[in-house]
Amino acid sequence: MRAFVIGQMQINSRDWMDEYFSKIPDVVALHQGQFLVRGGDPECLEGDNALPDAAFIIEFPDRSFAKDFWGSKEFQALAVLRRTGSTLNAILVDKLA
Repeated sequence: MRAFVIGQMQINSRDWMDEYFSKIPDVVALHQGQFLVRGGDPECLEGDNALPDAAFIIEFPDRSFAKDFWGSKEFQALAVLRRTGSTLNAILVDKLA
């Protein structure tokens, strides 16, 4: 069953962004993932939570691919870089059968 990583990012500084965004597509692809949304110009439709600066959705063949991506040394190295200038909330969900 296809699985999706959905993330909301608050950006505090931009120093890390060029390196991160130049490398992340290849790391996602290495794990058979594909960005469906990247950036996305978030707009509130309902609720009181602060809007993220950016949002993303990555599709994977199934949860195991998504978890392998998230735990991979390649992604974790980029995550350390990303954390120098942002915070992220991310969830993993399954596609409807």
